[in-house]
Amino acid sequence: MSLIKSISGIRGTIGGRAGEGLSPLDIVKFTSAYATLIRRTTKVESNKIVVGRDARISGEMVKNVVCGTLMGMGFDVVNIGLASTPTTEIAVAMEGACGGIIITASHNPRHWNALKLLNEKGEFLNAAEGNEVLKIAEAEDFDYADVDGLGKYTEDNSYDQKHIDMVLGLDLVDVPAIKKQGFKVAFDSINSVGGIILPKLFKALGVEDVTPLYGEPTGDFQHNPEPLEKNLGDIMSLMAKGGKDVGFVVDPDVDRLAFICEDGKMYGEEYTLVTVADYILKHTPGNTVSNLSSTRALRDVTRKYGQQYNAAAVGEVNVVTKMKETNTVIGGEGNGGVIYPAAHYGRDALVGIALFLSHLAHEREAQPGLTVSQLRATYPNYAIAKNRIDLDASTDVDAILAKVKAMYTGKPGTEVNDIDGVKIDFPDKWVHLRKSNTEPIIRVYSEAETMEAADEIGKKIMDVVLQNI
Repeated sequence: MSLIKSISGIRGTIGGRAGEGLSPLDIVKFTSAYATLIRRTTKVESNKIVVGRDARISGEMVKNVVCGTLMGMGFDVVNIGLASTPTTEIAVAMEGACGGIIITASHNPRHWNALKLLNEKGEFLNAAEGNEVLKIAEAEDFDYADVDGLGKYTEDNSYDQKHIDMVLGLDLVDVPAIKKQGFKVAFDSINSVGGIILPKLFKALGVEDVTPLYGEPTGDFQHNPEPLEKNLGDIMSLMAKGGKDVGFVVDPDVDRLAFICEDGKMYGEEYTLVTVADYILKHTPGNTVSNLSSTRALRDVTRKYGQQYNAAAVGEVNVVTKMKETNTVIGGEGNGGVIYPAAHYGRDALVGIALFLSHLAHEREAQPGLTVSQLRATYPNYAIAKNRIDLDASTDVDAILAKVKAMYTGKPGTEVNDIDGVKIDFPDKWVHLRKSNTEPIIRVYSEAETMEAADEIGKKIMDVVLQNI
C-alpha cells in the first residue's frame, strides 16, 4: 500500500491500514485540514466548496467521505458528480465558491485515488498553502461544526454543458470552420469522464463522425491510463486502419491531451502544446511558458513570432505563476497539458481539442487535404529521453546537483538554470536533473534532435553525477 502526502494533495492506493494507503480515516484527516485552511484564509463570502470526481471505482466511496467531512466542517457542498479536472476548476469560479476538491489520481492506475485541492479561483494551492494543509493534518488542528452549523449538500449536473459553452465562446475556437471540414475523429477516454464529456464537445463543434474507444465511464481502465505511446496500441491500431483524420487521447481526469495521426502514429505528446501555441500566436501576440522538462520546440515556435519564451519549475502551479508574471497568452506542460488564460488557468483537454481542430481546419483551407502527420512535420523535431539515477537514502542529492551546476556554469555556449534542480542548455540539446520528493532518485530528462543523441547526452551527464557521489 502507498500513501503520498505532498503540497499538491494526497494520493494513495485503496485499502490497507490507516496511514499506509488512502483509507477513509486519511481522507477525513486531509479533507478536514484543507477545510480548516480555507476557513482561516478565504476572502470569499460564499460558504461553498465544489466537489467533482473522475470515474474510478473507488470514487463513490471517496466522494461520500469527502462530502460528509466538508459538511461536518460547516461547509456547503456542491457536488458536480462525474466531472473532469478542468470542469471542476471552472465550477469553483462560476459558483463563487471558497475552493474545490477534485477526486482523481490523474494518470495513476485504477487502484489509486487522490484529492486535488483548489483555491477560490479554481486553481491549485500554492506551495505555502499546501505545506500549511500538511501541518494542520499532522497536528490534527481542526474543529468540527456543532449541529446548528453543519453544511448543506446540493448536486449540480450542469457543469459539463457550462464547460462546453465556455469553450465554444473562445474567440479562436472556429466552429463554422471545423464543421466545414467534416472531420472524422476517434478518441480514447480510458473508461473515465472523458467518455461523458467528449462526445458532447464533438457534437457542439460540429464533428459528426466520432468513434469512441473505452468510452464507458466504468473506472475499470482497459490499459495503463497514462497517455504515452507504450499504452496506446489499441487506438493507434484503430487509426492505422484508415478513414479517420485524427485520434484524441485523454487521461482519466481529462487535463492531459495527446494526438494520434491519421496513419496510426503518435503525434508526440510534447507537441500538443507546441501546435496549439502556434495557432494562438498566429492570431494573438504574447509570450509563452512551459516547464523546464518540456520540449525546446515551444521556444522555437514562440521566437518565430517574435515573442518571448520563459521556463518555469515543474508543476502546474509553478507554470501558472510564471504565466501570470510574463504576459503569457498560451502555456502549459509537455505532458499534453494546455493552459489557455483566455479560458482559465488550468490544463484543459477540451480547450486543447477545440483549438487544435480550429487550427487544422484553417490550415486545410490553405492546403486542402493536409494530414495531421503533415502538420506535425512543420514543427522542429526533437526527441526526449527519460532516465533516472538510483541513490542510497543517505545521499545528499542537493550537494550533487550543486556540483553539477558548478561544473557547467560559465562554460561557453552553455546556460544553466537552477530554479528546479539543474538544467544544462547546450546549443543543440539540453539535460534536466531533478531530485524526487518521494524517493532517493534523480530524474534525468534530456532532449536532442534524435532519441539516440538525447539518450547519449543524458547518460553522459549521469556519468558525471555518478563520479561525484
